[in-house]
Amino acid sequence: MKKSGRSGSIFIMYCKASPGFSLQTRFSIRNHLRSLRASLPLPPSPSSSSQTKPTSLPHSDIMAACVDDTPRTETREFSRDPSSGERRYNLKLANLCRPRISGPVPSMPVSQNRGKTTHASEVVKCRDQDEDEENVWLRMREEARSDVSHEPILSNYYESSILSQDSLESALASHLSIKLSNLSLPRGTLYELLHGVLAEDREIVKSVKEDLRAVHERDPACVSYVHCFLNFKGFLACQTHRVAHKLWSQGRQVIALLIQNRVSEVFAVDIHPGAKLGRGLLFDHATGLVVGETAVIGNNVSILHNVTLGGTGKVSGDRHPKIGDGVLIGAGTCILGNIRIGDGAKIGAGSVVLKDVPPQTTAVGNPARLVGGKDNPVRLDKIPGLTMDHTSHISEWSDYVI
Repeated sequence: MKKSGRSGSIFIMYCKASPGFSLQTRFSIRNHLRSLRASLPLPPSPSSSSQTKPTSLPHSDIMAACVDDTPRTETREFSRDPSSGERRYNLKLANLCRPRISGPVPSMPVSQNRGKTTHASEVVKCRDQDEDEENVWLRMREEARSDVSHEPILSNYYESSILSQDSLESALASHLSIKLSNLSLPRGTLYELLHGVLAEDREIVKSVKEDLRAVHERDPACVSYVHCFLNFKGFLACQTHRVAHKLWSQGRQVIALLIQNRVSEVFAVDIHPGAKLGRGLLFDHATGLVVGETAVIGNNVSILHNVTLGGTGKVSGDRHPKIGDGVLIGAGTCILGNIRIGDGAKIGAGSVVLKDVPPQTTAVGNPARLVGGKDNPVRLDKIPGLTMDHTSHISEWSDYVI
């Protein structure tokens, strides 16, 4: 029987050292042999009498048993749950234990990036977009410093308008408040109003940056972003309208109409706060531009001066034109009534448009006619709102061209 006891002890040591048994199998065998030895009238061996370990071990002790030969620093990864007081182990210990047990112990690979890869592409896309938008503001500040170095007389003006501002929306609100304020509408009050709307609605700020790019890319007279931001009244009128339209949509119609009136007086641009404007807009020169209440202007549209998007009389309700994406509208044009100007269409200077214009066609004259005829109009292969091409197919407008 003593021999059996020695064999059991040896077998227990073998079970502990053997990597071929699972944890559950090891401790099950050990506990069984201990109970068998306790039932025999044998004195406890010195090795067994010194053992005070319980017959069943908690998970943390089991994990520690798997890494008996690891440095002491690894076992410090244990922590206590502050709510229950239970000991828990770090996943690093599981990674150390699993390679040593090649038996039936199931294991799942622990991924450091679990839960972070689902929206990785979206995060990268948003980050790139934010960085691209932020570059407009950084580029403006660099241009402002360069202008000051060439024209020191502008240092105070550029410092207060751009270099001392912490963001594009703050700079825009400050610049517009100076331009539009008067005795009845103090600068400080107007700044708080404009800055509050710009800080709240990030979509407006995105539209401002796209408008800046549009002017810089399409207008050959624009030498820099700063030049557009400080001096182009078409750009400034458009951005003020975005704030007024936000106030209009919130039911604050009185203050929205007041802002419209100030823009009309200061910039000679009259856009009703109820009109809906897209992004990437160029209002070139912009003097005399009139846009009615229910008008809609799409994205990447270019409009020159003395253009009217108006109604045909005293008709109420939806009564103003709808301008599609990528449209080019020449100077002195009148587009009247609830009609549709299709995407990528071009309206020649001085035209009066009273009917729908199909997409990617050219309309000229008073009243406007389609180049190439109604049944077979000439189709444009480029977006005129981006190319700013006013003279393509000019030979087809008339048999006699001066």
